[in-house]
Amino acid sequence: MNMLKLIGRNRALLESDIQYNEDKLSAEVGASRFLVLGGAGTIGQAVTKEIFKRSPSKLHVVDISENNLVELVRDIRSSYGYIEGDFQTFALDIGSLEYDAFIQADGKYDYILNLSALKHVRSEKDPFTLMRMIDVNIFNTNKTLHQARAAGVKKYFCVSTDKAANPVNMMGASKRIMEMFLMQHSEHTNISTARFANVAFSDGSLLHGFRQRIDKRQPIVAPYDIKRYFVTPQESGELCLMSCIFGDNRDIFFPKLSEALHLVSFADIAKLYLEQLGYEAYECGTEDEARALTATLPQKGMWPCLFTQSDTTGEKDYEEFFTQDECLDMERFRSLGVIKNNAVYDETLLRLFEERIATMKQLKQWSKTDIVNLFYEMIPTFGHKETGKYLDSKM
Repeated sequence: MNMLKLIGRNRALLESDIQYNEDKLSAEVGASRFLVLGGAGTIGQAVTKEIFKRSPSKLHVVDISENNLVELVRDIRSSYGYIEGDFQTFALDIGSLEYDAFIQADGKYDYILNLSALKHVRSEKDPFTLMRMIDVNIFNTNKTLHQARAAGVKKYFCVSTDKAANPVNMMGASKRIMEMFLMQHSEHTNISTARFANVAFSDGSLLHGFRQRIDKRQPIVAPYDIKRYFVTPQESGELCLMSCIFGDNRDIFFPKLSEALHLVSFADIAKLYLEQLGYEAYECGTEDEARALTATLPQKGMWPCLFTQSDTTGEKDYEEFFTQDECLDMERFRSLGVIKNNAVYDETLLRLFEERIATMKQLKQWSKTDIVNLFYEMIPTFGHKETGKYLDSKM
């Protein structure tokens, strides 16, 4: 599969910046100790590989997914072999007592990179998953920041999202609130972060779903009216590592928009993907027609597809990496822009957020409306779009 061609490109996005900074990057990684949180997801694995291949003195990886950690180790051993440094993985929940004991036993790191997140817009469909999103995206970050400060780490990196800029869904808003807590902690700990585009074929993504549909002989479904920016998994790992190593305190890195990074529709990617596999996309009118044709069309060199208009909650009409009031440095890197932040945050508001969520949890009772209203208090410009329809109700 030619991933770059699928996302409308013919060269790697960060190639020149990585080459120019490689000596400094390798020297710093080779002399440093790393903890990667959420290291078995698509971005986490990419970051872990970027660190491993530069031979760190210590690399510990934590993730809740035991199976993905096993595959990560197999992948690394098969591609890169071994290093002299201490490389270990730990199947732990960052929010657990066991994780706290792990940090207490061995918390000596120069860099902590937090890639853990609930990233799906569909996760806001019910109040219970939404509360877990708040725990993972906000409170686990806050907790590990406190631990990083106590351990005296050189830098704490946490991945954000383009959807945190003028958010319209709860996932993006949760990351925006996370950034507020980051600014608070930046008074005591060096932090940096990154907002970037969709990671092509990342676990659970629509493009990853294309692979699953082909393997299971099922129709491919995609919206025709949504366009997104895409980076490859390797580019996501490079971007995170560049921000972690080279970012100043409070910097947010993002990919520059150019001919090398432009909007691509999901339907167009689906057609190109099928073409690379030797199939022609056959557009169906209904789900029933698409399901029925999977029995006959593939033998004729065609694959049933359903390209629909998007009408589900939380879909943003367009993507943006920064807002008009943010200060930008567009000169330091060829393919990366940097948002330069001051430590602007409202301590009273952050305390209010913590107290309100704690009360909901203590009562074991809350609604989605309760949380949405609280998010509006935190982000007055929050443009939440509630249509009453969610992706789980579609094929």
